[in-house]
Amino acid sequence: MFKSKSLFIVALVMVFAALSVIPALAQDKIEVPVWIAFQDDNRLGWTQGVAAAFNEANPDYNVTVTGYANYEELFAATALAAEQNALPAIVQYFEVATQVARDSGYFKSIAEALGDRTEVLGVPVNLEDIIGVVSAYYTLDGQWTSMPWNTSSAIMFSNMSYLTAAGIDTPPATWSEVAAACEAIMAAEGAPEFCFTWPNHGWFFEQWLAQQNGLYANNDNGRAERATEVAFNSPEGVAVLQWLDDMAAAGYLYYSGAQGGDSWATVDQAFQSQQVAMAVYSSSDTGVYTQTGVDNGFDVTASFMPYNDAVEYTGNLLGGASLWLTNTLTPEQEDGALAFLLTLNNSENAAVWSSEITGYIAIRQSAIDLLTEQGFYDENPNFTVAAAQLAQSEITPATSGALLGPFPAIRAIVTRAIDNVLLSDEDPQAVLDAAAEEANALIEEYNLLNVE
Repeated sequence: MFKSKSLFIVALVMVFAALSVIPALAQDKIEVPVWIAFQDDNRLGWTQGVAAAFNEANPDYNVTVTGYANYEELFAATALAAEQNALPAIVQYFEVATQVARDSGYFKSIAEALGDRTEVLGVPVNLEDIIGVVSAYYTLDGQWTSMPWNTSSAIMFSNMSYLTAAGIDTPPATWSEVAAACEAIMAAEGAPEFCFTWPNHGWFFEQWLAQQNGLYANNDNGRAERATEVAFNSPEGVAVLQWLDDMAAAGYLYYSGAQGGDSWATVDQAFQSQQVAMAVYSSSDTGVYTQTGVDNGFDVTASFMPYNDAVEYTGNLLGGASLWLTNTLTPEQEDGALAFLLTLNNSENAAVWSSEITGYIAIRQSAIDLLTEQGFYDENPNFTVAAAQLAQSEITPATSGALLGPFPAIRAIVTRAIDNVLLSDEDPQAVLDAAAEEANALIEEYNLLNVE
């Protein structure tokens, strides 16, 4: 009797011990936190879904995706986490924060992390599949710095009702063609209040500059070595401001006076209400602008961003953001983070992200091929434009984009310069020279604080 009771107690203890281990084992996963600057159900929700599928396929890992309201809020949270030694595994930085990301000391290049591996946790690497302009932007010192993700370009959307009424079958491709089209559109019956618009955001000035192979900063846009001054007060830069000023003087250009982030909504409103015939905008909203036409009874055609036909066209640069790998991870965490980055951007996910979730460009050629085979581009021709534009761009320091520490602040200086030209009689060259001087002071201060 005593022996049986003892055995029963031992067995009971073993059962409780086993039960106590189960929760510990269930929680003993390798954590891979990911922070991104999206909170909408489409982008954040989809990304969380990819993470859930990754976790199911890799039971040792727990990838969690947290969304922030915007990049500024995300950057502040990242800086605080760094101070507290609590950085996540992956952080999203927009493209013009590339130099800041490099200088922060928070991150490790994905090239260094990958080494010469061709797969991580069974996920193929294959960075050669990423399209040329995207690869050029995020390859620095001959190495991939971060993983591109939400990539866009600047394109034009046309209300074809206005163009057709003016006898125009195809959206204009050059600055002079835009001016000629506007002359015809504004003379036609039922003309809009204005012909053309764009958001006064620094990114579009950068695009028009790169199209002319004009540099934004010295030292090959900061890619040969760290930039020490801007170069945008060049003939190419002046040409941009002069063209916009000429369009405004002719009565063709709608300019709300809003600058930077505030300017996007004014363009949305002008195009949706049919106040303008043509709008240069981000390709990330290709689906939105196409649907605007459906909802309001007019056809919308997307086309390349118009360029200066007085000089040779070089190509456009990209916009958007990339995903950076932090440098405080254990080897197991780093492998999980790398495998997730590669999964998030595999051919199938890149295709879905571009065609079903957003209007961002499919960054892999294999994803573009997949969407072509599926007939997506035949049914949605507007979605072909941004990728085709980047595919046709030459790879030069200009189209690869500038690297500057205080880039967002310099963008604000440029938008104020454009505003000055459009709302006054000031000379574009003098205005850009003053803007360059102001920008150079910011660069000098930044470099003093960040160059060892």
